[in-house]
Amino acid sequence: MRITSIFFFFLCPIIICAQKIDNTISYRAIESESYFRFHYDNDYFAATDENYTQGYSFEVVLQSLEKNPVNKLFFKPSSANTKFGLALEHIGFTPNDYVSKDIQFGDRPFASAIMLKSFKIDTNIEKKFRLSQSLSLGLIGPGAFGKEMQVGIHKATGNKIPGGWDNQIKNDLILNYRIDFEKELYSYKNLFGLNANGTLQLGTLFTNASVGFNTTIGIVNLPFETVEENRNFQVYLYAQPMVGIIGYDATLQGGVLNDKSPYTISTDNLERFTAQYNYGLVIKTRTLYFEYTRSAITREFKSGSSAKWGGIRIGFTF
Repeated sequence: MRITSIFFFFLCPIIICAQKIDNTISYRAIESESYFRFHYDNDYFAATDENYTQGYSFEVVLQSLEKNPVNKLFFKPSSANTKFGLALEHIGFTPNDYVSKDIQFGDRPFASAIMLKSFKIDTNIEKKFRLSQSLSLGLIGPGAFGKEMQVGIHKATGNKIPGGWDNQIKNDLILNYRIDFEKELYSYKNLFGLNANGTLQLGTLFTNASVGFNTTIGIVNLPFETVEENRNFQVYLYAQPMVGIIGYDATLQGGVLNDKSPYTISTDNLERFTAQYNYGLVIKTRTLYFEYTRSAITREFKSGSSAKWGGIRIGFTF
C-alpha cells in the first residue's frame, strides 16, 4: 500500500478536473422518467489512437430504482424533481506506441476500468438548479478486460494489434463518489441557455472536481424553464469549457491499494492544471435521443500530450 497516495487521497484540497463520461449534465437531459441510453467514445473520431482511447456506458433511468439502497447515502434537496438510475461504464487508455510490447517510459500507461454506477438527479425548477450524485463500484486493471476488448476490435477492423497491455495498471478497487451542481445563469425563450456547473469527485479512481459553464442554442426544452407544452422535436448545439487541477488519477498513477503496477506516472510528472472543452449536437424526439460529441483536453502529465476524442449517444424512452 502506498502511504503517500492514501494521505493525498484523503487530505488533498479541493481540485479541479474533468470526467471522461458525464451522463447527468443538463444538456443531456431526457424529459421522461424512464429511459435507456447507450454511449460510446473513441479517439478514432478525432483521428488519433492514444490517451483516452475508448469508453462506453449503458444507462437506465427508472422510478422503481428509488428502492436502490445506495440512494440512502445521497442527500435530497427540497422541492426537487428526482430521477434514479444505474449505469455500467468502461474506460480505456493507451500510450502513443500501443503496438510495442515494451514499457513506453514518459508516456501514459495502459489502463482500463469498469464500474457500476448508481446515480440520482434532482432538478429544482423554482430555484433553477440541478444536483446530481453518484456512487461507483468497480475494478481497474486486467480484470476490466481492456486488453481483450481493444485487441478484439483491432483484429476485427484490420488495424495494428496492441502489444503493451501486459504492462497495464494492475487490479485495484474502484470506489468513487461524485456530486455535480448546475445553476442557470441566463435563458431566452427556450432557444438559448447559459449555466454554471461544478463537480467534485472523491475516490480511489479519481479524486478531483470541475468548474466551468455550458451553453445550448437551438430548438430546445431548457431544463430549468417551465413551459405549458414541451416541444416534441428538439435540435440544438452545446458547448462546455472547463478548467482544472488533477488531484489523483489511478489511470495514470496506479491504484491506491495495489502498488505492483510495472509502470505509472510519478506525482512529480502529473500536470496539475488542465483545461477541457466539450461540444456537440443533440437531436431529440418525444421518444428518441441522438447525440454526437467531441472533446479536447490539454496534457494531463508533463511528458504527455493533449488529447482529443469523440462519441455518440443513442437513447429511447419507455
